Amino acid sequence: MYLIPAHIILTFGYAVLLYFPVLVRSLGYSVALVGVFLAIAEGAGLLGPFLMSRLADKHGRYKLAIILSFFLMALPALPLALFVHPVLSAIFVAIIAIGSRSATPLVEAITTISVGESGDYGKIRVTGSIAFACFALFMQWVPVLRPESSWNIGIWICISSIFSMMVIALLPIKSTRAETPRETSQETSQEASQEASQEGSKDAPNRINKKSIWTPLFILGLVFIGLNRLAMAPAYSFLPLFVIEYMHWDAVGLLWALACAAEIPFLYISSRIIRRFGAMPILAFTSVMVALRLALYAIFPFKAGVIVAQLLHSFCFGLFHPAAVAFISRCVPTEQRSFGMTLYLSLGAAAPLMLGNFIGGFIVDYAGYRFLFGSFTVFALLSLAVYFAGRLKYGSAGEWK
Repeated sequence: MYLIPAHIILTFGYAVLLYFPVLVRSLGYSVALVGVFLAIAEGAGLLGPFLMSRLADKHGRYKLAIILSFFLMALPALPLALFVHPVLSAIFVAIIAIGSRSATPLVEAITTISVGESGDYGKIRVTGSIAFACFALFMQWVPVLRPESSWNIGIWICISSIFSMMVIALLPIKSTRAETPRETSQETSQEASQEASQEGSKDAPNRINKKSIWTPLFILGLVFIGLNRLAMAPAYSFLPLFVIEYMHWDAVGLLWALACAAEIPFLYISSRIIRRFGAMPILAFTSVMVALRLALYAIFPFKAGVIVAQLLHSFCFGLFHPAAVAFISRCVPTEQRSFGMTLYLSLGAAAPLMLGNFIGGFIVDYAGYRFLFGSFTVFALLSLAVYFAGRLKYGSAGEWK
């Protein structure tokens, strides 16, 4: 049961961070600079998860690492709203990103370890989606501290982070700590070592392969996932500004609440779908949906078109994320699962978003929001090309599934 409050609390902060581009834009920076700052956020977000996951995996201190992540989110939030200077803004944005990007892989690692490879990850994850939709609606219609100014958004980041730290601190120690080698009895370790030494040399290569992360299959899978997420960069980072500035519609929270509501049924049944069709074909299908979603933003830039596009989040995340997690869980051993999830969320998600944010801001300044959405469909199509390349190379062996 501890997994449910962990996922719920995680989404509170992210519901507030929906308004992060609005916060930076309200400081007076151009859209191009907003894109640069968002790229800095994703780049800095690559560092934090690696450090936090190593701390958690080595010492089993998941609770401390998660609390520290939320603390880093709260610390620079108000200074970012107060001190408008490009250098200071970049530093504050980076610190917030390190915190926000570190909490997710830790909670996801606890979840995958707890449910196991055959567990129903989607049913656990759906609680977070429900909570995210509720928090997004709360931010949309909150009567006080409306998230329309940098100061108000900064206060909400502090509130959500402090509340999250308090809840995580109250969770039982057992629920936020992974079993470490120190917690394993010396006698059991010696017995395991003796059994391993008695195994034939025939089985040794198989054990090595299971422990290896950086296999060609895993790398190609990360490239496939990364291109899919690169295509999603405009929807994740620039949609709030598109809705407010281009459409003149105050509906950021509402649109993302709809998106999360749409993903819930698919998260709930995702395990059965993945077992039926395989993780990689599902990821390929989501790439097609990403291209369609971006095309809807570009071709139908009005309320009905954007609402339909947001409902496609059911595939673009509701199926994508569990399938990506299933792929990572299959390739990465349990004792390195936090590191594996970090690789997925950092190299497979944050790094592509960093590139997309950096490019996207300049595209908006020079060609507009609609051209931004349309042009990024290319990356969704490229991800499909990588999928078929992987299918040709690994499909016969049944590994690309």
